[in-house]
Amino acid sequence: MGPLQGIRIIDMTSVLMGPFATQMLGDWGADVIKVESPDGDVVRQIGPQRNAGMGAIFLNANRSKRSIALDLKKPEGLEALKRMLQTADVLIYNVRPQAMDRLGLGYDVVQNINPRLVYAGLFGYGQDGPYAARPAYDDLIQGGATLPHLMTRSGDGTPRYVPTAMADRIVGLTAASAILATLVARGQSGMGQRVDIPMFETMVGFVLGDHLGGLTFDPPLDEGGYARQLSRERRPFQTSDGHVCALVYNDRQWESFQEALAPEEPLRQDARFKTFKGRQANVDVLGAHLSRIFKSRTTAQWIELLDQLDVPVMPMHDLQSVLQDPHLVATNFFSLVQHPTEGSIREMRSPPRWSDTPTTPFRPAPRLGENTDEILRESGFNTTEIQTLYAANAVIASS
Repeated sequence: MGPLQGIRIIDMTSVLMGPFATQMLGDWGADVIKVESPDGDVVRQIGPQRNAGMGAIFLNANRSKRSIALDLKKPEGLEALKRMLQTADVLIYNVRPQAMDRLGLGYDVVQNINPRLVYAGLFGYGQDGPYAARPAYDDLIQGGATLPHLMTRSGDGTPRYVPTAMADRIVGLTAASAILATLVARGQSGMGQRVDIPMFETMVGFVLGDHLGGLTFDPPLDEGGYARQLSRERRPFQTSDGHVCALVYNDRQWESFQEALAPEEPLRQDARFKTFKGRQANVDVLGAHLSRIFKSRTTAQWIELLDQLDVPVMPMHDLQSVLQDPHLVATNFFSLVQHPTEGSIREMRSPPRWSDTPTTPFRPAPRLGENTDEILRESGFNTTEIQTLYAANAVIASS
């Protein structure tokens, strides 16, 4: 059942950042209870879907969870959640802390309910700065963390967002790590604590780890930026019949690559490229030369040659060809599973593998309120109390 078996998580998150984090924790064995409003997580509506409320992105960010639908604006719904918190190990939310306070679920309140609870908040900005109360989304955080600016330096000058929810997913990864660290601390102290995971600070640190550059020093040595990553020549190489991704990086790889080229290739005699430092200093010129060279052979020929030379190489996949990648096929990364309501769906495995506590996602993404009754009973509600919650419209269950 995975290394987190026995850990119960109350998941009040929605959209992507929080659900991505809790899906990982659920894949690793935690019992994740997804608390949704009667309208459901809005991401249920995004992307292609066979049935309403079960969109593709939702299916890929909410497996390994159970769903209970609570109206927390009703006193009965709020009290039901507080009762669930009594036996939980983690509460994770991704609204602003001010909203949690208004709900009556601020840290002081929850700590009194369960002093051992890890209270994890994912939100836009650290609470000790002037942006504390601002809303935040992936696009905004990408912009604040300099990503569109960096795209202008490496592309055609037009600011662009990275075409994936990079901030949401990186902050989700950070949150999963922070929650696990806090559980370790609880194991030593016996007490839970509040842990905040702000998007802005997390992403600035992530991006500037590469690009702070000379601004690391005071006074600065340059204007910042990692030249190789910002080079306009840093892109897949066009071959005679497609594209290939290759990186002739260290000196050993460079020597092997040079030996495989024709003796008359002028690149071999260029002193600028003989050392790692020289290649880094002349990355744009080198990239242009390599672009010319790679057009001389097919993609398959380059992959075969570079594999022989132990030079890093990968095919440039599209969204369909990646499904047939021989490595991913051999490792069973993609599998077709039967969802109870959505039929056959493609699922991606959880990448980490444990030798003694292996885990496989065993619970498909739930319908809204699919597990309402069982979760309430596990939390100590009897039949009469459950009927009272339904009568008050404080909970709903899937039909």
